[in-house]
Amino acid sequence: MTVHTTVGQDPDSNDVVILLEMQHREIRRRMDAVLEETGKAREKAFRRFVHLLAVHETAEEEIVHPYVRKAGEKKGDQTVADRLREEEAAKRALRELEDERCDSEEFEPKFRELRAAVLAHAEAEEAEEFPLVRSMADAARLQYMSKALRAAEMVAPTRPHPGTESAAGNLLLGPFAAIADRTREVVRMALGH
Repeated sequence: MTVHTTVGQDPDSNDVVILLEMQHREIRRRMDAVLEETGKAREKAFRRFVHLLAVHETAEEEIVHPYVRKAGEKKGDQTVADRLREEEAAKRALRELEDERCDSEEFEPKFRELRAAVLAHAEAEEAEEFPLVRSMADAARLQYMSKALRAAEMVAPTRPHPGTESAAGNLLLGPFAAIADRTREVVRMALGH
């Protein structure tokens, strides 16, 4: 693989690890915004958070985890298995919010649980998985993966998944499922799969 300069992009954007770390910071900001807002503003902040989380997690599942598994052998397998367990914990917490309105009494404690799971997951990625990517990938591979990540970000839908019937499902699961589905498609196209 050859490293190419990306016209109009910060050179750091050619590095998938830097892009993922930037997304982690944005996810943290969006979670904080959910807790700071109320009413319709909280609902909007929550949808924005769910959107980015869906794009981020799906891109990691399609781009980073397979690479770490393949290149990292046994250590990579264990690292990815640990991250997938953490992602599942976050998805369970998200499902707990599925039937809650953003202005209900139960929403904030359940969201704080989700927030804790997401933060723990991001910290583990930064401490364990990203260093593996750095040690195994050359600059061209990092750029290749960042290209797929940027493609996923640009085309992820913001509308509900058509099969989701309830209002709560449309708010949470629908967008998450639609975004995850579309992100998966785009990443696979960008990676040539």
